[in-house]
Amino acid sequence: MNILLIYPYPLYDRSEAHEEDISVVPIGIYYVAAVLKKHRHEVEVLNWHNIYKNPQRIVETLLEKKPEVIGFSILNANRWGGIEIARIAKKINPKVKIVFGGIAATFLWKHFLAHFPEIDFVVIGEGEYAFLNLVKLIEKGHFNNLKDIKGIAFREGARIRKTKAAPFIRNLDELPIPAEYFDYQHVVSSRGCPGKCTFCGSPKFWGHKVRFRSPENFVHELELLRSKGISFFYFSDDTFTINKKRVIEICQRILEKGLKITWFAISRADYINEEILYWMRKAGCIQISYGVESGSEKIRGLLGKPLRTDHIKQAFALTHGYGILARAYFIYGSPEETWETIQETIDLIKEIKPFVCISYILEIYPGTQLYSDFQKRFSVTDDTWLRKIEGICYFESDPDLSQDLILAFGERLRGEIYANLHLFADSLDLVDKKEFFEMHADFCSRLGMTFSHGDYSKIEAIKGKEKAAAKLFKKSLDYFPDHRAYLGLGILKQNEGEFRGAVNILLEGVRHFPSSEELNICLGINHINLGEYREALGVLLKFKDSPQASYHIARCHRALGNREKETGFLEKNV
Repeated sequence: MNILLIYPYPLYDRSEAHEEDISVVPIGIYYVAAVLKKHRHEVEVLNWHNIYKNPQRIVETLLEKKPEVIGFSILNANRWGGIEIARIAKKINPKVKIVFGGIAATFLWKHFLAHFPEIDFVVIGEGEYAFLNLVKLIEKGHFNNLKDIKGIAFREGARIRKTKAAPFIRNLDELPIPAEYFDYQHVVSSRGCPGKCTFCGSPKFWGHKVRFRSPENFVHELELLRSKGISFFYFSDDTFTINKKRVIEICQRILEKGLKITWFAISRADYINEEILYWMRKAGCIQISYGVESGSEKIRGLLGKPLRTDHIKQAFALTHGYGILARAYFIYGSPEETWETIQETIDLIKEIKPFVCISYILEIYPGTQLYSDFQKRFSVTDDTWLRKIEGICYFESDPDLSQDLILAFGERLRGEIYANLHLFADSLDLVDKKEFFEMHADFCSRLGMTFSHGDYSKIEAIKGKEKAAAKLFKKSLDYFPDHRAYLGLGILKQNEGEFRGAVNILLEGVRHFPSSEELNICLGINHINLGEYREALGVLLKFKDSPQASYHIARCHRALGNREKETGFLEKNV
């Protein structure tokens, strides 16, 4: 059959902030697609998270592809996008079958089928084989046998029916590896999480048992993707470091295979130790995200995440010590949140010194314990999601909290984070192990660029950006010659008008990286700034075919009175 699997757009535009939270196709779609392809169906995966910017493409694509079945990956945030696309598809071809799946569809299956006639079926829970079996019946037209498929819901006349739950796939290695058919960067080595966070739908979706792919199977997937030129990955497991022995085996296999990759991971502060971090860094891990949630142990307990503060402190110190960026996620506006608990969060931030701090207002979503409690307290049904909202802010259900107070909490948190970020660079304490020195240099220079040229450089509220960047670049070069550090330090000195200092540091960089166009051009520019045109030419002529170098070569010829050569270089590159 001809099948489209679509990841639709969210209700709210995220182009200005946190677009990464909604822009990536969930890996589950690729697994469903791989299973379908293995059974010889024509399948295409469409990432339509931002197609609302060019809506005519929806009609054009559906007319061109002529799908017989369209499956949608539905989160709470993109459910209305899925509904809108489904309506368009039904207008174009009333016979096309629309299937909703994913976490929001799993928890709102009855809601979707009761209120949206354009939705024909819902796949509930783990969807690979339920979707495949449904497609087989659609292809044969045997709709009387729908009740025999486990893990789906559908209409039967005026009734809405849900079949028996599909059993979880016990051996994840039996699934085809999506990399055999598709390219992607978000990979996952396990399913499930042992946590019981009240704000998260994972416990109810996956159950509390964690299932693992074998290290061989997972690293083979990385090999397949690396052979296609993909070298950076997001390890998207809910908690990658649950099983210490397995994590180390994965890292050792990455090293044995000689895979030159870098990757991000997600962990909990109480599932990390020095040995795990040693191997993760050696195998290419450069960032770990930790859900800290609050500086208050009491609030963490109320959120179902009873992390000890000393575990959090240790996790961040060890992670940064091995040259891995530790990202801290915080939630504010939680039950019993006060100015005192916000201050506890600020105090913890100052202790753990995260270079990246991301904070969200606590929201309530279907499938979470918070949602169940909310429904009981206010006799709310799933019809509340007929409203065009992505989530329900917790403070709306708590008389002790208000929107103005929550906004003030957020403003205070951001202000304190921005006011202290530049100080964190001073306290960076990396492990004194020579085998990590080159990696330490890379870590420090990446951090430096964040302050000098990256996201932080654009935020006026962050103090001392240039000084923090300079310290990090110098720290980088104390460990090992690093291209990024030489370039960053040279540009900072250039911007400050210290052209001779820029020349000196860039000359050192060029000695280590003689073929670097960026370093040589920056060096040439600073020679020009000093009026040293012949020295600049000596550097820039090595890259005379570069448009940027040619522009500065022409400047040198003009200054030296070589009008004919200046004209020639300009004409060649205009």
